[in-house]
Amino acid sequence: MTDAARKLLDLLDIERLEVDLFRGIGYRGQGAARIFGGHVIAQALMAAYRTVADRACHSLHAYFIRPGDPEIPVIYQVDRARDGGSFTTRRVVAIQHGQQILNLSASFQIAEEGWDYQHPMPKVEDPENLVDQHELRAAYADRIPRNKLPDFLREQPIDIREVAPRDLVDPPKTDDRNYLWFRMSGAKGQPPEMQHCLLAYASDMSLLGSSLRPHGLTWLQGTVMSASLDHAMWFHAPIQIEDWHLYALDAPFTGGARGFNRGLIYDRAGRLVASVAQEGLVRPLKRKR
Repeated sequence: MTDAARKLLDLLDIERLEVDLFRGIGYRGQGAARIFGGHVIAQALMAAYRTVADRACHSLHAYFIRPGDPEIPVIYQVDRARDGGSFTTRRVVAIQHGQQILNLSASFQIAEEGWDYQHPMPKVEDPENLVDQHELRAAYADRIPRNKLPDFLREQPIDIREVAPRDLVDPPKTDDRNYLWFRMSGAKGQPPEMQHCLLAYASDMSLLGSSLRPHGLTWLQGTVMSASLDHAMWFHAPIQIEDWHLYALDAPFTGGARGFNRGLIYDRAGRLVASVAQEGLVRPLKRKR
């Protein structure tokens, strides 16, 4: 297991302070100006899971309210909205500096049988034939601003392999549809609730970038202010994130300084295990005179 994977597992093992009150730690000393959104979602989901027994999360909906400060802990306050016969609902408020940084609602369901149907998995190149994202990023080290380099080259807990990687500094305008494989080998043997939280973490990777692709933009250029505004996720099947999963992404709309992004997550066998939707800020930066 890599150090990054171990650190992520430790960070998601949040501390219980009191009944329905938890504390999570952010990444420190890595050059990041704010906590990665998927990190806060995953910790908030874990806080909700700590108040639920024998039920699996089937959906979550979150709003990012303020940027998270990576230098201080995040307090998660859980509201037990409802414990029903089949469904359980939780609301989680993430707090830093006395202010809300994220609100998350999650619904949990008992195991039930029903009809099965899904869209087929797209046919793309296998992950074994693709280059690891860390290797791709290392090749850009001399083209990245020095203040962004530590976070850019930081070891990641998730192994990512893009099907058709584009130039990260000067990309051409291209189709919003894109695909990547990901896995976290260090997740092997983790319980179902941790698997869900890890997938929630991974689901925020590369998602917002889909709405930048048709405009030939990336967050590295310094011409766009980008940030996740909300995040919705539906879990369809059990997760084993230590195995390869395909993330099929698109962004059907950009306008009003916002981009709408979607993702379908398939396991290696072609089973649709989760769906994701997110709206993000994509505001043009005006140069100071």
